[in-house]
Parts: sequence; C-alpha cells; structure tokens
Amino acid sequence: MPASVVLGAQWGDEGKGKAIDQLAADSSWAVRFQGGNNAGHTIVLGDTTLKLHQIPSGVTSQNCKLVLGDGMVIDPWVLEEELDRWRELTGESPEGDRLFISERASVILPFHRMYDSADKLVGTTGRGIGPAYRDRIERVGIRFVDLGAVSSDKEKISETAERMNKQLAAVGVEERIEPEALMADLKWIIERFGDAIRPTGLMVDEALRDGENVLLEGAQGAMLDIDQGTYPFVTSSVTSRANATHGAGIHPGHVSQCFGISKAYTTRVGNGPFPTELPYEEGPGNHMAMVGHEFGTTTGRPRRTGWLDMVALRDSHRINGYTGLVLTKLDVLGGLEEIKICTGYQLDGDVIEVMPTSCDDLARCIPVYEVHPGFPALSDEDWIAMADESRASGSGLGAMPEKVLRYVRRIEELSGIPVVSVGVGPDRRASIASAGGPFDVNPVEATF
Repeated sequence: MPASVVLGAQWGDEGKGKAIDQLAADSSWAVRFQGGNNAGHTIVLGDTTLKLHQIPSGVTSQNCKLVLGDGMVIDPWVLEEELDRWRELTGESPEGDRLFISERASVILPFHRMYDSADKLVGTTGRGIGPAYRDRIERVGIRFVDLGAVSSDKEKISETAERMNKQLAAVGVEERIEPEALMADLKWIIERFGDAIRPTGLMVDEALRDGENVLLEGAQGAMLDIDQGTYPFVTSSVTSRANATHGAGIHPGHVSQCFGISKAYTTRVGNGPFPTELPYEEGPGNHMAMVGHEFGTTTGRPRRTGWLDMVALRDSHRINGYTGLVLTKLDVLGGLEEIKICTGYQLDGDVIEVMPTSCDDLARCIPVYEVHPGFPALSDEDWIAMADESRASGSGLGAMPEKVLRYVRRIEELSGIPVVSVGVGPDRRASIASAGGPFDVNPVEATF
C-alpha cells in the first residue's frame, strides 16, 4: 500500500495534529520524519487536550504503531515527560511495544540546549534542535545506535565533553559539561529507552510491502524549510515532501498522497519577514490572535497573525506538490466584516507573484489584496452541528454557508489545490470534508 504525507504548508502551527489524528485511524503506522521537540501538535478530544512535541499524533489510535524516524533529533528527557503524561492519561506505556525510536536518529543532550540558549538572531525555540543537527552534519553527534559504544569509552567521553565546553565558551555560555555527567546521561538513555531503539526504516519498509497503510507526519512548515524557506529565519531540517520518505528510511515511490495543512489566515512564530502581518493589538490581527488562541504549543509565545498569503502557499505547493489542502481554523474568521487574501506583492514598484529568495527583499514586499465579504461568527456547537450534518447528508463542503463556501472555492482557484477538509473548531468532530474525499469519515471516539 502507498504512504500518505501530512505537511505544514505555511510557517508551522497550521493544525497538523488534528489532520494526522483523523488519518491515523486508518493507518497502521505513523512516522515522524524530521525535527524534534521544537514541534507542537495539539489534539482536542472532547474535554481532553493533548499537546505533543515528539510522539507522533497517531498515538490516539491504538491500532497505530509509532516511529520517531531516522531524520529526527530526539530529546530523551522531553520524551520521557511526554510518555509519563500519556501513561497518566491512558495507563499505556507504548515504548518498545508500539512506539519505536530509530537507531539512526540523533540524541539531543544538555549541551545542545545550553548552546541553543545563546541564539539571539533567528528566535529559535531554544530546545537544542539546531545544534543537534549541526553535530550530525559535522559527524560528531551521537545517534541512538551509538549510545552503547560511546558510553563505555571514557576517552571518547572526555573528548566529547572537551569539544562541547570549548563551543559553549565560544558563544559566552558559562555552564560546562562534566565527563562523568555525560556518561551517566548516555547510560540512562540506554536503560530508559533501550527496548524501543530499532531499525525503524526496515520495519516501515516491511510494513509497506505487507500492504499496510503508513502515515508520514512532518513538523514545522514549508516556509521554515532549511533550503526552501525564508532563510535564515527557518528551522534546522528539511520539512518538505522530499524528506518525508528519506527521513523515514524508505524510498519516495511509496508516496501517493501529500496533504498540505494551511490556516484560513496566516501566522508566524519567531523572527523573519511576514508580508501580510497585521497589528497584534487591534483590528483583524487581534481578532485572529484572541479568537484563534494563537500562542505557540511548544513555546507559549504569541503568534504573529495576518491575512492568508497565497504567494507563500503557491510556493509551498511548488515545493511539495499537494494532492489535497486541509484548511484549518476557518471558524476564527467569523465575525469579521471583510476578509482579505494576498494574491501578490509589490516590490520596488513592481507586482510579483512569487516569493523573493532574499529575506531582505521579502521584508520590503507590500501585499496586494483582494477583498471578500465576511461572515457571522458561530458557536463551537453550531460549527460541530454543521460538520455532523455534512457527514450525515453526504453534502460535504456544500453544508457550509454560501459566503464561507465562496471563500474556500477562491482559495482552491488561487492555490491550484483541491480543498479536501475544512477545520471549523478544535474538536475532532469539527471538520467538514469534501464528499467522498480522504477525510470523509466519521470521527472515531477516543478510547480513554
């Protein structure tokens, strides 16, 4: 069976967790292929809200095996905290049973977090992600498969601690790594997660050859891709479809569907140019922030808000080739008198329809908008009732009010991507799918 990919189509925080949760019910495997605990996926199940940072969002489906893939950098201490919370909620300890850590994934150590704390330019999460990837590129990082050999080699431990301390001193961090503490950390990781460390690429490949459904889930978003994003204000990994299979340890021919997740507006966390950004303190920007509860899942930082940027979305589509677009948080726009879509930029007097490569140029871009009529605000209950009716009647997107549907259809026209699902609230039931499409299924009730 082919694999499906779910990716963020903007600057991250698009609502991937909910889409992944919906697809996981029909998947045997959910695989995270890049990033680390700088990701934040939120899933709402009735009165229960799950905030996941490393565990794949497919965890809510008991039939789904979970993989922290080859392309990830993993913080074992954060992973233990997540697993402890999951066990408190459900009584399950999935590690080694249905949750597996790739032996090729890199380990985030206290050094990486210390080093990352010196960042003042990009506005990273400070979780050590970038330094861990840098160590991988420099071929000095420790992978999970290396833990046993390194932890038993005192000379290697001393050399590693010395290298780390020189780098900390170079960026003005006063804390230091002691060799004994480093050795103890590595041994603890083996003791805690040894049963879960596996050759996951082989496992996923075998599952695909056996006809099982595999879901590849990304973190961050297309505009944060290290190669194709708004460099240098990007993440430290390749977030695109091209890396989905590579980071999972399988070949790209397995993928048949790629879903891009985009809000009905745009948000961004951290520094970097944002052409459609609106004032946070008042007006539509404040409306989006407050109604949409726009605060980072990982950092808690307020997200910057703005109108939907079609230039960025088309660029995202060019890179990833989406077969379907999942539009999230459409309900948040309810109550605004008018809604705008950015269709192009003015740059130095010229109108352009593609994103400049230089962030200096992008920062000078002035958005060109088309204006659409707004629609009334509805309660969560009203949106859920509409979603239930769309499933019961088979009307799909046609269950939405005319003004809302016209806005969605215009997004399809401008992006060139069919909209396969529209999120109209945080709850699992609050989605309206295209009739007969990949998301046209009844939501499965949580078992915890």
